[in-house]
Amino acid sequence: MAKQLLKLWKNNFVLILICLLFLITRLYKIDSIPSSVYWDEASIGYNAYSVLTTGKDEWRETLPLHFRAFGEFKLPIYIYSVAITESVFGLTSFAVRLPAVIFGLLSLIGLYLVVLKLTSQKLLSLLSSFLFSITPWFFIFSRTGYEATAGLAFFTWAVYFLLRSKETKLNLIISTILFVASAYSYNSFRVLTPLVLGPVLVFYFFKKQFVVVIISVTILLTSVFPLYKLYTQDSGFSRFQTVGSKSGLVINYVKNFSPKYLFVTGDGNPRSQIPETGQLYYLDAIFLLLGVLYILKKKDSKLYYILIFLFLAPIPAAITKENPHALRSILMSPILSTISAFGIYYFSKSNKLLLGIVLGVYLILFVNYFYKFQTNYNDLTKSAWQFEYKEIFEKQKSGCVKDEYAQPYIFALYYNKFDPNYFISTRVLNPVSDWGFSTVASFGNYTFPKICKN
Repeated sequence: MAKQLLKLWKNNFVLILICLLFLITRLYKIDSIPSSVYWDEASIGYNAYSVLTTGKDEWRETLPLHFRAFGEFKLPIYIYSVAITESVFGLTSFAVRLPAVIFGLLSLIGLYLVVLKLTSQKLLSLLSSFLFSITPWFFIFSRTGYEATAGLAFFTWAVYFLLRSKETKLNLIISTILFVASAYSYNSFRVLTPLVLGPVLVFYFFKKQFVVVIISVTILLTSVFPLYKLYTQDSGFSRFQTVGSKSGLVINYVKNFSPKYLFVTGDGNPRSQIPETGQLYYLDAIFLLLGVLYILKKKDSKLYYILIFLFLAPIPAAITKENPHALRSILMSPILSTISAFGIYYFSKSNKLLLGIVLGVYLILFVNYFYKFQTNYNDLTKSAWQFEYKEIFEKQKSGCVKDEYAQPYIFALYYNKFDPNYFISTRVLNPVSDWGFSTVASFGNYTFPKICKN
């Protein structure tokens, strides 16, 4: 056993170092930077707490597959993951954000395996994982309570088993299950899953692999039934209409490749990125071009899969109103990291000194980004993370709190850890808004009007 562990350590030493770098930079001050939980994190945390303590969510649904929450119907996997971490760490920001770190780590390892399967080049695989671990695009998402990290992890591993489906058909079934898990983690992967898995199942059907196709399709159809109920009976369709885009899809799509967005300003939402910071480093611009050139020059059909995924990745963002949207197009992050890795490989070839210099520059860029995040991010984004409600509810245990920063009731529940049964028995609801959200007018000794009258 000791020899096996030593062999594992030697064979994967660099990957382990990359994983350690990822874990250290994600876990450091995770409970205090960002400065507070925003409303979705508070909702995820409290609904997980409610399930953990009562077996029901805040609407008294028993172990739901869709959490009604504010009326937007959150997906289950991240919430149940938080319930597990809360069983150890309690209802805390650490517990709410820890699953994002774990899923982020799984995405990093999954990317390594995907690239290794595509290229059989360990160096390329390590470069891809390293760049993915330090890219600004993925940094904040992988240390805060975003459901998308779970979706990305399952999707990445689903692709890995899909690439191995020719070895044994069981891998196709495993891949299908993982694709379903990704679709039940984040909505973007509900769009991407059929686009990826559908053509594969058609291919195996024409290859007369009927048994494995039937099993996979059965799994998919079974997973669709709860979606049917959501969109036909639970007002989920009206929620979709509020986020759906009515502007030109092509224009929205192209915005996700804008150089200004990628390298200069980044996502305008300060919860997604340090303000006025690109999704990628300027240096990536060079190596992305070289990476695409490398893929085209190799004329290896397997590498074209990377470009196909890059083509598909922005689609979920393109069909929604806010655009470009780094979270909804999160699949672009590992793909662009991989293409940059190809560019570095192509640029340095067998020159280890040149490779070392390039990696050293990337590490310096990341250290600078990490320092900026640690020293400036909270000051720049406190209101975006609804820090005001943290200040209010850590001091005020009853009375009137105006609905200035949206959904104050969930922060009262979260920061004061109210018994879910007490909340249900005392709450009064406002009418559902045009956005499909429902708000709480009052519960217990709290009221939440637009304006508090003295």
